Amino acid sequence: MDDIDRQLLTLLRHNGRRSISDLAGELGLSRATVRARIERMEAQGDIIGYTVILKADAIAMPVRGIVMIEVEGRAADRVIDVLGGFPEVSAVHTTNGRWDIVVEFATLNLSDLDAVLRRIRLIQGVTASETHLLLATPRSTQARL
Repeated sequence: MDDIDRQLLTLLRHNGRRSISDLAGELGLSRATVRARIERMEAQGDIIGYTVILKADAIAMPVRGIVMIEVEGRAADRVIDVLGGFPEVSAVHTTNGRWDIVVEFATLNLSDLDAVLRRIRLIQGVTASETHLLLATPRSTQARL
C-alpha cells in the first residue's frame, strides 16, 4: 500500500459512496487507475466492505466515556448480552488484565450517565466497575457530520 492508496482510503472513509470520477479528480488520477486500486485493495482484503452510517450514530453525544467492568466467574456472556441492549452503549470489548469488559458509551448529559452506570452496576455478575470520561478525540476513523 502506497501513499496514493492511503489517500484513497481516507477519501472513502469520509464518503464510501463517492464516484470513481470524483475520487480520480481529487487524486489527480484516471478513473481506470482509481478503479483498479480499489479492486486490488478489495481483492487483497485491505477493504473488506462498505457500510451505511446513520445520522443517529454519527452525531456526537456530549458525554462520552468508557467503563471497565469486572465480572464474577463465568458471567461474562450474560453481562455482554445485557449490555448489548443498552442504547447508550456503542461498543463492548472483552479484555485481559484487571478488567474483564470495556464498554464505550455516550449520553446526552451527566444525569443520563449516572442512570446508565446505576443500571450497569445492577447487572447480575458485575462485581466492580471504573468509569472514565472522554474529554476530546483528536483522531478517529468514525464518520462525522
